[in-house]
Amino acid sequence: MPSNPLLLLAVAVSALLAIRAHIGPDKRWQIYILKPLTTALILALAVLTPSTDPRYHLAVCVGLALSLAGDIFLMLPGDRFLPGLASFLLAHLAYLGAFTSGLPVAPAVAPLVVYGAAGAAMLAALWPGLSHRLRAPVATYVLVIATMAAVALARWLDRGGSLALAAAVGAGLFMLSDALLALGRFRRSFPGARAAVLGTYWAAQLLIAVSVGGAV
Repeated sequence: MPSNPLLLLAVAVSALLAIRAHIGPDKRWQIYILKPLTTALILALAVLTPSTDPRYHLAVCVGLALSLAGDIFLMLPGDRFLPGLASFLLAHLAYLGAFTSGLPVAPAVAPLVVYGAAGAAMLAALWPGLSHRLRAPVATYVLVIATMAAVALARWLDRGGSLALAAAVGAGLFMLSDALLALGRFRRSFPGARAAVLGTYWAAQLLIAVSVGGAV
């Protein structure tokens, strides 16, 4: 478990202030500070959490660092969607590397079916709004994040434990956050979308970061 409650509190306060900056009047300078700061604090929490599985610990920290890069790409002015997408794609591959640590070669099939269906539904909803240039990258991204979430769930089903469950819930929330973000970008937004996207995103990252304490 995290050994620094003050850092955990700092994550919560930074996330709340960042969400408030997104949904209020234009506070771009606050967003530029608070959005990367929140993810950086979660990364620091993961780095400082003791773990008995170096591979798991390193992979989660790499995933959080890549997520921080993705946050910055998507936050800056101009269309940096593809670099942001690539950063998060690599982050999910890092998380996938963490979640396969100690997992049987043939994990439970049910999580793959459930998240495969969710990914297919997500892609079907987005497809009409995607340009031809974005269809292949987005399809690849959906495949990777669905696999990552499925493996996290399979790992919990195989090993049990509250921290493996935290990773599984975090991975599922990450997929939900990305689905909300993509639907708002490529289909139609809804009231409270930014708060929902950021709230589920940082909850997901925090749960995955916390899970390093239960790597065995």
